[in-house]
Amino acid sequence: MNIIILAVGKLKEKYIKDGIKEYEKRLKPYCRLDIIEVAEEKAPETLSDSEKLQVLEKEGKRILEKLNPSSFVIPLCIEGEQYSSEQMAQKMSSLMVSGTSHITFIIGGSLGLSDEVKARGHLKLSFSAFTFPHQLMRLILVEQIYRWFKIMRGEPYHR
Repeated sequence: MNIIILAVGKLKEKYIKDGIKEYEKRLKPYCRLDIIEVAEEKAPETLSDSEKLQVLEKEGKRILEKLNPSSFVIPLCIEGEQYSSEQMAQKMSSLMVSGTSHITFIIGGSLGLSDEVKARGHLKLSFSAFTFPHQLMRLILVEQIYRWFKIMRGEPYHR
């Protein structure tokens, strides 16, 4: 299984980088994990609606250029569906059984994702009604991917 996390922006915080490295190491027996970063559009703190749309469209174009056409695409967005860890492990297992070998998770920047990127998704996923910093979301996602593999294999970790 090849899993890609396609994310807007670079990680800045050492503790987040260290946490992701730990889960990347733990995931090696289960899948190949690649993290691809696209540039975050520079924007002032306060934006008009049309300026926000322009930022989202520019970041969205960068994301879409990096997508593997054969990948099963899962954008993370607040309006996506919410699943328990067990339910998502079952979804992942079903994808694998059906022959899906590439899954791409997409994490937007501070403004989220463009409608075009969301429309490209096969499954829109929400981790919560809460808003999380997009850098922290990467760490949460890699931990959950690890958890899903442990659940699928019936191995201890998930509690």
